[in-house]
Amino acid sequence: MQLNNLKPAAGSKHAKRRVGRGIGSGLGKTAGRGHKGQKSRSGGFHKVGFEGGQMPLHRRLPKRGFTSLTKEFTAEVRLGDLAGLPVAEIDLLTLKQAGLVGELVRSAKVILSGAIDKKVTLKGLGATAGAKAAIEAAGGSLA
Repeated sequence: MQLNNLKPAAGSKHAKRRVGRGIGSGLGKTAGRGHKGQKSRSGGFHKVGFEGGQMPLHRRLPKRGFTSLTKEFTAEVRLGDLAGLPVAEIDLLTLKQAGLVGELVRSAKVILSGAIDKKVTLKGLGATAGAKAAIEAAGGSLA
């Protein structure tokens, strides 16, 4: 085997489809578009979701839910993630510096996921009832 003899496996490569280049090509004259109609014309197509004048599916279905305006400003933090922090007093700034919450976050809540065995104090953070109990059981507190 030599570099100048390398060829792709038979059938692995296909020639590009050249349309409108004569009868012998099999794709001449109408170029595989058939006869007449919107889809045969240049630039003739409809937008995605258009159903020929019938009420489209996205308008037939009822509206549901809403987009929360506070979603990007609130965050959840797992209890197990707090155990890995090197400080005993944890506030929002500490969480941002550790990369546990995003820069835009204005309020965070600790949820019971994982375990904590060291004493920590939460300042200005919310906590679920389970997380609060686990923190207090480890000797910590919420301020």
